[in-house]
Amino acid sequence: MVEGGVGQADKTGFTECWKTTWRTPYIMKLALSAGIGGLLFGYDTGVISGALLYIKQDFNVVDSETWLQEAIVSMTVAGAIFGAGLGGWLNDRFGRRISILVADVLFFVGSIVMAVAVAPWMIILGRIFVGFGVGMVSMTAPLYISEASPARIRGALVSINGLLIAVGQFLAYVINLAFTRTPGTWRWMLGAAGLPALVQFLLMLTLPESPRWLYRQNKVEEAQTILKKIYPANEVYEVINTLRISVEAAKAEEHVIGDTMMQKLKGAFRNVVVQRGLYAGVTVQVAQQFSGINTVMYYSPMIVQFAGFASNKTAMALLLVTSGLNALGSVVSMFFIDRAGRRKMMLISMVCIIVCLVGLSVVFWHAAILAPKINPSESTNFAANATCPSYTSAANPASWNCMSCLKAECGFCASKANARSPGACLAATTELEEACRAQGRTFFKDGCPSKVGFIAIVLLGMYIVSFSPGMGTAPWVVNSEIYPLRYRGFGGGLAAMSNWISNLIVSETFLTLTRSLGTAGTFLLFAGFCVIGLVCIHAFVPETKGLPFEEVEKMLETGFKPKSFRRKPQPV
Repeated sequence: MVEGGVGQADKTGFTECWKTTWRTPYIMKLALSAGIGGLLFGYDTGVISGALLYIKQDFNVVDSETWLQEAIVSMTVAGAIFGAGLGGWLNDRFGRRISILVADVLFFVGSIVMAVAVAPWMIILGRIFVGFGVGMVSMTAPLYISEASPARIRGALVSINGLLIAVGQFLAYVINLAFTRTPGTWRWMLGAAGLPALVQFLLMLTLPESPRWLYRQNKVEEAQTILKKIYPANEVYEVINTLRISVEAAKAEEHVIGDTMMQKLKGAFRNVVVQRGLYAGVTVQVAQQFSGINTVMYYSPMIVQFAGFASNKTAMALLLVTSGLNALGSVVSMFFIDRAGRRKMMLISMVCIIVCLVGLSVVFWHAAILAPKINPSESTNFAANATCPSYTSAANPASWNCMSCLKAECGFCASKANARSPGACLAATTELEEACRAQGRTFFKDGCPSKVGFIAIVLLGMYIVSFSPGMGTAPWVVNSEIYPLRYRGFGGGLAAMSNWISNLIVSETFLTLTRSLGTAGTFLLFAGFCVIGLVCIHAFVPETKGLPFEEVEKMLETGFKPKSFRRKPQPV
């Protein structure tokens, strides 16, 4: 089954997954129950983008301090880093099921804390709790599904988790939009995550542990009972026998290495299979985040406003389209990930992402240089000293346009007749913003009115469609199947930590980057990161489609080299 370091598998797809789960609905029950963790992952990372708009309205200090906005967004990611590390240990020590139950408790507690918050620090605390849960479930849910899935449809079933992440993000935007006119707005948005956490907790109490983890813990009869519910009768014996041989070999290796935590860690890092698995697993997780996806998910309303759509409600309504495309891309992944393979889908995805990011960069650059000019007489329609102080003291105010005004941390009050005509550059105060809107004009704080703004929205949608089927789903699939059983929690946890550390770096610096490099420069920077990621995926990530876990381990023992890196045989 392994040739030249690359796994060869029969072509299967969503139809095979459908046939198998129709015959054995128990498999789908396990996958969907664990996949609620993906729904929570998606909801809690997506909901903050809309909630933040209303948190800023309730807390002036949040509106005035960029670092507080970044902290509220990124503390979930910071919590996820530790949650992923803790989840790796919990998975190996107590099992996949217990890890999901603990994550659900954290989700529920964090949601309640945020819903009743009386100060920004309480929102941040709740986001940290939720982050612990997100980090744990992000690596545990795919792992649980993977270990309870037949190899031939494993990719499609793990993709259910990816689909539910996208559905969670879509649901977050729907709920954000639904609560825009409800008293408490952001409290309902952030607190709603407690319900699916409670549902999953109750479901997981009725479901078994991963059969492979049970076998590893010498609970052989219990593991065999579950495997008989998953595999056809004619396949069960071969699966159990292969698992037995793998576990016996692992235990023999552990006997040589030792049983203490430090001895196991040293053994893991010295194990060539684990090393090569981490090269691939960490590569795809870091590449996923440095593609800039979570700047879109966390700050997408702001990006829409950067494109010239000033209304909070309009921004969130447009997000329903982009998040719907994200869910659609996850469905595409379910159809093709077991047919085209993980590696090919990631490479194609990366190429398309680079094209979209370069396109976004061009559009935002064009919008910046053609932004509406400042009309100095426009500010006379408002109170005395209403004009932006930086504008009045500028050496050459005639060169200013809307973008110059926003960079000076002031607001642009568009012309009433035409938003793209010269307007006023005003001090960014709540009173002046309300005065501008009272005249039937639009007040811009994050982006300028532009003829090409709609192109940015189209490219944003294309970016998500490009990301979701490949880089959105495949990294989690790869990390659920590329490590030896005895190190699967450790390897998956370490790779998930690398994902969340990268996520934190990107989300914590995005607003700062847009102020320093401009929106165009920031997207171009992400395009450069994607080029590096494309090269690394090509070099380090093997194909694992359709391979049993034991065959994946053998492939990594042999080593992987892409065809372009292999030496051509010399002519005789």
